Amino acid sequence: MEYIKHMLPMLTALAEPNRFRIIELLREGPRPVGEIAERLQLRQPQVSKHLRVLSEAGLVEVHPAAQQRIYQLRAEPFQTFEAWLETYRNFKEASYDRLEEHLQTLQAKEKSHDPEN
Repeated sequence: MEYIKHMLPMLTALAEPNRFRIIELLREGPRPVGEIAERLQLRQPQVSKHLRVLSEAGLVEVHPAAQQRIYQLRAEPFQTFEAWLETYRNFKEASYDRLEEHLQTLQAKEKSHDPEN
């Protein structure tokens, strides 16, 4: 349950399509606000507002460079999310293993009841 406390702000921030598009753009590397606005065809105040939400969620960080503010992704929240997802991958794989065992048991029973064997 500890994961949820850390991931809820991140997932909430990513649920908004423009913020998700900003994250996707920042995967390519750090960008100034103006470039993000231009590339996504959004107004700069709108982008700044989205970046503030992403920053508060811990997904991006800002570095001032002269007159610009350069935004980049933070790795840690995505690593935490990956670790959380891994628990579900393990659960899914264990479920598949149990299903495979069950099917093998059924096949063995069918073969033992087959009059041709």
